[in-house]
Amino acid sequence: MDKKNTLALLLISAVVIVWMMYNSVNERPGQRTKSDTARQYEDVLDSNEQSQAAIDPAKEFTNDSLNTFFKYGNIFSNHIKGQERIITIESDLYTAKISSRGGALTSWKLKKYLKWDKAPADLIWEKKGELYMTLLTMENRRIDTRDLYFQIENTDEDDIRIGSGRKASITLSLEVEPGKRIVKTFTFFGDNYIVDTDVKLENMETIIPRRGYNFTWSGGLRYQEYNSVDESTSAEALAVLNGEEESIDADEDFRVESSLTGKIDYAAVKTKYFVAAIIPAPDGVFDGTIDMSGVREAAKKQGMVKKYSLAFRNPYYGGTATQKFRTYIGPLEYDYLREYGLEKTIDFGWSFIGWIGEFFILPLLVFVHKFIPNYGITIIIFSIVMKMLLYPFTIAQMKSSQKMKLLAPEMQKLRDKYKDDTKKQQRETMNLYSQYGINPAGGCLPLLLQMPVLYALFTMFRTSIDLRQTDFGLWIHDLSMPDSIIHFGTSIMGINSISGLALAMGITMFIQQKLTITDPRQKAMIYMMPVMFTLMFSYFPSGLNLYYFMFNLLSIIQQVYINNFSKNRPTLETLKKSPKKEGWFQKKMREAQDIAASQGRSAPGSKNDIEIDPNYRKKKSAKRKKK
Repeated sequence: MDKKNTLALLLISAVVIVWMMYNSVNERPGQRTKSDTARQYEDVLDSNEQSQAAIDPAKEFTNDSLNTFFKYGNIFSNHIKGQERIITIESDLYTAKISSRGGALTSWKLKKYLKWDKAPADLIWEKKGELYMTLLTMENRRIDTRDLYFQIENTDEDDIRIGSGRKASITLSLEVEPGKRIVKTFTFFGDNYIVDTDVKLENMETIIPRRGYNFTWSGGLRYQEYNSVDESTSAEALAVLNGEEESIDADEDFRVESSLTGKIDYAAVKTKYFVAAIIPAPDGVFDGTIDMSGVREAAKKQGMVKKYSLAFRNPYYGGTATQKFRTYIGPLEYDYLREYGLEKTIDFGWSFIGWIGEFFILPLLVFVHKFIPNYGITIIIFSIVMKMLLYPFTIAQMKSSQKMKLLAPEMQKLRDKYKDDTKKQQRETMNLYSQYGINPAGGCLPLLLQMPVLYALFTMFRTSIDLRQTDFGLWIHDLSMPDSIIHFGTSIMGINSISGLALAMGITMFIQQKLTITDPRQKAMIYMMPVMFTLMFSYFPSGLNLYYFMFNLLSIIQQVYINNFSKNRPTLETLKKSPKKEGWFQKKMREAQDIAASQGRSAPGSKNDIEIDPNYRKKKSAKRKKK
């Protein structure tokens, strides 16, 4: 360092030391100067609107008081200390708790539903509570009312019991300044999962700007199932505006957000079996904005969780203003939800498949269950009923399979005879189908027609809370969970266990395919498909696997009967003599063959479809020799 730089550094140090000594001498004993930040804060106050928020120049600032002041402002800093009081409300359905700190709902335990480890199912995740307010004050401070202490006004009891058909109200108030209050009233009911919340502001126009406040649910719902990944698949936040549903799914590593404006019917956060849905009251009147956000986090032990937040924006124009909210916090139980117009929170599948599940499959399952209390037996009876209802489709599929089995020897003869001429083999195969009146797609079409029903069944059994923690017997103690009987102790290609009912379903699938598949080229499918489905279905609910196992078993019995005991069993002779009707598939194949033949090539898809004429290969060989 040269002399000039050294001298400059010494001069700067001297100036700083003198300035510090001057300030220490001129500071009055017992009084500290306000920080620059405090002065800046005074500068941003509007002298007309913020006269009541002026800072006391004689106020002594400590580190804690400064932190409190800059976080809550001059007004709300006086309300962050107090004595917490917790009120417990109990009904036949739930036990709820409200805290005077924040005037928020801190616990909501369901009595009829348990967590996977048999602990009570408490749906509220946030320790500080839900159904609270956030606001931006005139002092430009963001306030979370869960940090403020309210006064419980209308009861001296800390434990309140509500009988069926009765209700109880708890009023909490925060007098911010004389005559200026925030008042929240919670109303609980003894025979449902509803809590009503009235939020009232009184003369707060000098404290809260017109943008008002947010009525918020911020922590999603606490997970209740063992498999957090499976529960996360069903977790989402959704809102219904103007009759249309919008949803967000935090399935990426970044926070997802959505703001929607319109007539809001309700907004909800949900998991696989439970939901918290906030309904602005009165119905269909709230015309405003709902903010939704979600984030995916790693679970403490393994897996992942998704947490969603909802915030209803409520403008405030001064004076006394009240907004009512009705919140359903409970199971995804169709009858409960339908009463409040919340049926869309249940995932029945997309489009018309959802209608099949909601208006056909679910009512049928509930009807059968009225007569049979055991849900495992109910599913068995239900599978028999579904087999009877799908009989027209399955019988057509089985008869087509039976005809194809009769024709299998003749098909093999054609393959052996024309093994070197694919074009000729295809043409003769279609002639064989026409000769015996067989539609090669006859077994596929009935299966395709059944697919919407089968998918609707899959969706309903996978998400139905009626099966949750329902015991069937034997080794099956929860129809909503996989019934694992073989544990590997480690993960093999993502698989660590085998389900007993999935294994039984795979065996029935193998037998069924043995009875129906006749094409030797598809022989590998007979062995591969059952193994693949057994491994895949080992992660599915046992109730779903029980249904598919029974459906396959009934199909096997039906196929064996048609093949061996039916009085109207066809033969090649009867098929040849029966009236012939060209099906759509046969017609299209014939037209394709006719067009191909007229152009001197084979039908699309054959090995010879590149040949332009019979001498194609000879011409190509001659060109090569010239080169």
